[in-house]
Amino acid sequence: MKRIVALLAALSTCAPAMGGESRSFDAAAAFGARPSVFGMRLSPDGRSVAYLAPTQGQGSALFTLSLAPGAKPRPAVAVDGKPDRLGNCSWVANDRLACYAYGVAKNPNLGILPYSRLVAVNADGTNIRMLSRRDTAYIRAIQLNGGGIIDSLPAEDGAVLMTRTYVPDESTGRRVGSSDEGMGVDRIDTRTLAVKRVEAPRADAVEYISDGRGAVRIIGLSKTVSAQGDAVIEYRYRAPDSRDWEKLSEYNSLERTGFAPYAVDPARNVAIGFKKTDGRLAAYSVSLDGTLAEQLLYANSAVDVDGLVRIGRQRRVVGVSYATERRHTVYFDPEVKQLLASLARALPQQPILEVVDSSVDENTMLIFAGSDSDPGGYYLFDKKAHRLQAFLGVRDELDGVKLASVQAISYPAADGVMVPAYLTLPPGVTSAKGLPAIVLPHGGPTARDEWGFDWLSQFYASRGFVVLQPEFRGSFGYGDAWFQQNGFKSWRVAIGDVLDAGHWLVAQGIADPQKLGIVGWSYGGYAALQSAVVEPALFKAVVAIAPVTDLAAAKEEWRGLGVYHDVDTFIGNGPHVREGSPLQHADRIKAPVLLFHGAMDRNVSVEESKRMAERLKAAGGNCELVTWDDLDHQLDDSSARTLMLRKSEALLRKGFGM
Repeated sequence: MKRIVALLAALSTCAPAMGGESRSFDAAAAFGARPSVFGMRLSPDGRSVAYLAPTQGQGSALFTLSLAPGAKPRPAVAVDGKPDRLGNCSWVANDRLACYAYGVAKNPNLGILPYSRLVAVNADGTNIRMLSRRDTAYIRAIQLNGGGIIDSLPAEDGAVLMTRTYVPDESTGRRVGSSDEGMGVDRIDTRTLAVKRVEAPRADAVEYISDGRGAVRIIGLSKTVSAQGDAVIEYRYRAPDSRDWEKLSEYNSLERTGFAPYAVDPARNVAIGFKKTDGRLAAYSVSLDGTLAEQLLYANSAVDVDGLVRIGRQRRVVGVSYATERRHTVYFDPEVKQLLASLARALPQQPILEVVDSSVDENTMLIFAGSDSDPGGYYLFDKKAHRLQAFLGVRDELDGVKLASVQAISYPAADGVMVPAYLTLPPGVTSAKGLPAIVLPHGGPTARDEWGFDWLSQFYASRGFVVLQPEFRGSFGYGDAWFQQNGFKSWRVAIGDVLDAGHWLVAQGIADPQKLGIVGWSYGGYAALQSAVVEPALFKAVVAIAPVTDLAAAKEEWRGLGVYHDVDTFIGNGPHVREGSPLQHADRIKAPVLLFHGAMDRNVSVEESKRMAERLKAAGGNCELVTWDDLDHQLDDSSARTLMLRKSEALLRKGFGM
């Protein structure tokens, strides 16, 4: 890490979209640009904020800003993204922050590996300290997990509770299998690095949960089960005045069965988390008094309840959230419920509302608000003064640009099942007939789309394309019956739903059948390619970004790593591995194909796209592959995303004969 020496960004106010962008407007550059502000946080006293801003490539810079009149942003630290990158930074004192740094690097034996580290820094950029362990054993063992803060200890000045991993080192007397090995919890002074052990390291520990008041109440232990690998976690808890661990639950992360705790409410002495009811995730509390009494907090009959709403420096749980056509929140705290209702009335055009951070006394709050046609911005709210102040927008390049509205719809699959989806028409278009259109399946497949701003779909809509995002079976969020066996094992159903999205666009007259394409990222890229295998004549152009192309290869990429068994179980074995691999049927693809992939992609190896391009060209197909040597799965680089958008639009127009 290095100090930045120049001011790299200036404040701008959050402004509504005005429409009528200039003729010189470069849509690919504007939509491909990384957010101009992200990860904003409020200091404990409510008098300063910190935020991240992009620099060149994957680089980012941390700025702090006093909220006093006339104050200017101050640079703290910056990384160039080669390979270090900055994630969120959080205040640990009124003048000090802890930042999550991460990246991917090549290891000669294990290939591309992700890593993370925690670094603390003063608001003025001084006293930079590495919080993650950095001794010789740590480095020699290629320790990838730099730990994480589990309690910010609001009552203490700059001290935190954080997980840290200890590794064996014969030279210091710590042996493999010793009691001084694995993940533990330390109290660390971020200013001096003075350390006090709170929880001794355990080789089987994968998670610790604090009560927000400095007490570690829950531990998660990896439970090796021969049929399930390391997917099963056994959770144990402590009573308030005890050091003994008692069994709380078991959770299978592949099957999503059992109770998974996410937080502890010390006032009620309960763990709060999720478990299934009627095949869908629901929010529960479990008593930590020895009875393990369960209470259903909230369940929805149509979708998973999958989010906790937390507030304050102690991250107390005040509600839960779930997504149907839009994300909804159920508040347990009457005061917070009333507050958010008031904010919603004050910001009717920005219904996506979130309390991002607050001061210790919760009088000053940092609010994010946005919508489908508004990337959003930050607001400051003073509870005592009842004053809401627009503060900073998150995408400067889109200020004044008219964006498209997103509509939740459903369409029939071939078997009659109604598939939910999001339809985006070009800005200003209310009734589409015979337009160029794109089916845009999401990644995952353990994911789903949600209503809100999406830079990818908004770009294509701004260029005159209709965009349909199907929540195909195999998606998360709709319960077990919808998830099937997942989008790989149940690829025929998932890909069938994606194909039916295209058929529906044509049948409704929305899309010109000669101007229908498909674009996807990760699993979405797989779905784009496999759709072109199953029904070669439907889509006239295919764009696949970082796609899985061969299921067998996708498994082998993880061999030798701890998660291999879980990946192997998830993808499975049997005829579907070959039948569901686009690489094995490249000769069936007739439409032109454009592939994008970063060579540092740990999620999906770039070799999958390289082999796909070779196989398509050998079969006489029209294929182009664009790669970047230093980018990973997210292609988190404005220039790379701009190029991707520009070239993908050109391919679509050429494939459509436009």
